[in-house]
Amino acid sequence: MSFEQLAMPLFERLYNFAHWLTQNRDEAEDLVQETYAKALKGFSSFQPGTNFKAWMFRILRNTFLNSRTGLRAATVPLDPAEGDPALPAEVQTPETILIDRTSREIMQAAIEELPIAYREVLLLCEVEEMSYQEIAATVAIPIGTVMSRLSRARRLLRQAVERKLQLRSAS
Repeated sequence: MSFEQLAMPLFERLYNFAHWLTQNRDEAEDLVQETYAKALKGFSSFQPGTNFKAWMFRILRNTFLNSRTGLRAATVPLDPAEGDPALPAEVQTPETILIDRTSREIMQAAIEELPIAYREVLLLCEVEEMSYQEIAATVAIPIGTVMSRLSRARRLLRQAVERKLQLRSAS
C-alpha cells in the first residue's frame, strides 16, 4: 500500500490526539503537518506488516515531546457545537444543557490535571480506542507500564472528578 492509502484515514484521529496534547487548534494543525512530513520522509523505514497506526501516533507523540509546547500545560475548551453525529438527537432543555456543560467542564478540567504520561495513555485508550499493545508501541513503553499508567490515570481522573463535584456542591 502507498503512504497516502495508509496515512490519510488516520488524519482526523491524529489531529484529535494532537489537539488534546497541544490544547491549541493551530499548534495541533502544525503538529499533524509536521508528523505527516516526517512520516513521508521516513516511510521507507516503515516495516510492512507492523502497526502503521502506532507508527504514525509515535511520530506525532515524539514530535510533540520535542516541540516547544510539549512540556507546557495549557487548557483546551470543549466545543459544544461539535456534537457526535452518531448519537441520537435529544430535545435539549435549559436544565439538560446546563448539566451537560457542567459535566463536560468537570471532566475536561480533571483530564487537564493528569500528568502528560497518564493523560496520553488514557486518551489513546479511551478516545483513540487503541489496544494496550498499540499504545505500548506508540509510547515506546512495555505493555505492563501501559496497564499501570492507565490504571493510575483512571484512578486520578476519578478522584479529580469527585473532588470537583464536592467543591461544586459545597459552593
